[in-house]
Amino acid sequence: MRLCISLLLALCAGLPLAVVAGNLPTPEQGSVLRIQGSNTIGAALGPALIKGLMQEQGFSKIHSEPSASINEEQIVGLNAQSRRVVVELAAHGSSTGFSALKQSTADLAASSRPIKDSELVDLEPLGDLKSPSAEQVIAVDGVAIIVHPGNPLSQLSTEHLAQVFSGQVQTWESLGGRGGNIHLYARDDQSGTYDTFKELVLSRRGKALLPTAKRYESSEELSDAVSQDPQGIGFIGLPYVRQAKALAIADGDSLPMLPLRSLIATEDYPLSRRLFLYLPPNNANPWAAALVAFAQSHKGQAIVAANGFIAQTVQAISVSPTASMPEGYQAISAKAQRLTVNFRFEEGSASLDNKARQDVTRVLDYLKQHNKLNRQVTLVGFGDAKSDPARAELLSKLRAMAVRRELVKSGVVFREIRGFGAQMPVAANSGDEGRIKNRRVEVWVY
Repeated sequence: MRLCISLLLALCAGLPLAVVAGNLPTPEQGSVLRIQGSNTIGAALGPALIKGLMQEQGFSKIHSEPSASINEEQIVGLNAQSRRVVVELAAHGSSTGFSALKQSTADLAASSRPIKDSELVDLEPLGDLKSPSAEQVIAVDGVAIIVHPGNPLSQLSTEHLAQVFSGQVQTWESLGGRGGNIHLYARDDQSGTYDTFKELVLSRRGKALLPTAKRYESSEELSDAVSQDPQGIGFIGLPYVRQAKALAIADGDSLPMLPLRSLIATEDYPLSRRLFLYLPPNNANPWAAALVAFAQSHKGQAIVAANGFIAQTVQAISVSPTASMPEGYQAISAKAQRLTVNFRFEEGSASLDNKARQDVTRVLDYLKQHNKLNRQVTLVGFGDAKSDPARAELLSKLRAMAVRRELVKSGVVFREIRGFGAQMPVAANSGDEGRIKNRRVEVWVY
């Protein structure tokens, strides 16, 4: 119990934490941990993180054993006493993870989309699952729109995507391509990938998925099917593009963006999304807290990257100035490098969201390691469109000031704080999701 409490306190503070080898209990019977939820996480990343935790605990002969049910498995290892230790993993879709928490058949829920308000209410007896210690972003992913590798089309807007997947547009010729009728491929209703696509593309425009679309529980099977169908189009998590071709996507007034790792890391890519582990505050299983802590550690984030997702490790990247950028932004990008993190805020609030709170620690670590605490950092704020551009600019600068307040506590002295208002949108301002993405703060270092 003491170990569990200390892990939760560290997680709440946004600290990456490794678990001391051999500290976790290993009962003689039953599994030590039960995880249910997202297939995107559970197909490969989840098992890899579990194995990494077991290795850190000093276990031997770590391996996976498939279950009789598809998309279920057990991760098994032997402890120092040669006792068999088992973690159960079921990956039938994000919604099944929250259902399992309610039914007490899981200790952790893996989800490739945020918890819904209805699920939050249902799970109130387990504590506040939106609290910083409960809602843990372990990786960033992008929903890639994939077609056959021979398809000549290179980009689509989210508006066109909604028309295609609702059946309003039915031929490739209508999109400026060729190939005749469009064949639709989609994840199943339990999938967080489907929930994300529905939220970001379909529901925003009052549309629903065409009932004749071919549905898949397996990400790999969907991707392989599209790559073999010259008329096919589907959506998939970034690691599962495989042999298919990914299209560049534009949203609203944003430029078309490919699902590049740098654009997904900053969540600028229109169909970027977060991958979560939800740890109920009232759950006393130390294995659950330990796995979340391991996933946030440097070793855990290396496993995230090795499995094709975007780790939250902060890096500096060069951005070439272009004519479409505001003049002041061009000046910054010509001399500085951008960190691969954007600070975003809780809906309708000036408070940093749970990922941003953890990113404060990550950015500070980077600045300290690279000796950039003293006047070598510029914060750049953006926002959604307002009727008064001056007000939009002021609000964007205030968001940057909110990030400044957090970093100043650890001794960062800033070079400049800028606000560019509603310029350079990364998403459409017509919906809440897009406005939240546009309300962001970038970090630039000299």
